[in-house]
Amino acid sequence: MMQYEIFKEVVKERFLSQMPDDFLNHTVAINSVVKVNRTEDRLHLIPPDGVSIKVLPSISMNRMYEDYQRTGNLEGTLATSAFDLVVAYRTVPQDVGEKIFENARENVVMMLVNTEQNKELLQSVPHREFCDLSIVYRLVAEIDENGIQSAMIGNNLAESLGLDEQALYKAAVENTKRLLPPVTKNMNEVIKDMFAAEGMLEEIAEMLVEEMSAETTMYVISNNQGINGAVSMLYENELHALAEKLETDLYLLPSSTHEVIAVSATVGDPYELAQMVAEINMGQVELADRLSNQVYHYDKDLRKLTIATDTPNKRLDGIVTESSHIYGTKQSR
Repeated sequence: MMQYEIFKEVVKERFLSQMPDDFLNHTVAINSVVKVNRTEDRLHLIPPDGVSIKVLPSISMNRMYEDYQRTGNLEGTLATSAFDLVVAYRTVPQDVGEKIFENARENVVMMLVNTEQNKELLQSVPHREFCDLSIVYRLVAEIDENGIQSAMIGNNLAESLGLDEQALYKAAVENTKRLLPPVTKNMNEVIKDMFAAEGMLEEIAEMLVEEMSAETTMYVISNNQGINGAVSMLYENELHALAEKLETDLYLLPSSTHEVIAVSATVGDPYELAQMVAEINMGQVELADRLSNQVYHYDKDLRKLTIATDTPNKRLDGIVTESSHIYGTKQSR
């Protein structure tokens, strides 16, 4: 079986043979792109005149290689990947580049990423730090039943839009809550919804889900799309409403970039909870979706969210850093 670097060269040479005739005059390009929590190789096609739609469809070389390793079938991997890229080209509207820049200020939203894990990414994007996390910004092109089409706002894009970090933050605080409203659900409700989606009768789902006491119930905090919803933990009014309901402070457990789990602060020691979060991150959550190995504390009376733990495993890829951090708030660009 080919090593990854050889695989990339072979794919670059043979990929066009799997594409329709109208793509045969294109050039295959593979570029390293800094993504959330990792660097990824992306394959895209450059037309002969070097001009294309502003949002250029691409596919992940890393996922292609994983498919090749799993199946051992190079031709199958090439054919499947080519089909996926053709579908991407056919379904991206030609005016998407224009659409994403129209009324940009009204379509800026924010998401949370891990600061230590994304040092390289954060050098190229406007952001502000919160505890061990950083708020970054995305420009939404479309939200529909299939999900969210958006792009990360880098320093160059922010400059072209005429928006500095403070302007991005101000817009994103309002837009994120409007475009992606925060949602807090009892974990029992989430499980019941999962059973219902699988076709289970409501009566049976009710019997299978054991109701927990308020002190031990977990609550899922996200947004109405369930995508990049962990940033909803920053909306203090929603946290306060839940804390008032439970009549206790809260611990927030970052299960992914898409959601956090809230529990009563009476459930246990935050460092034990952080150990559980780290184990789940390493064993069950894809690297791209990991948010933090720490636990956060919401003080009901002070109405303040802070970090509750300072465990050594700051990074999310299994590498333990020795440097200590003083968590605060800092802005960039």
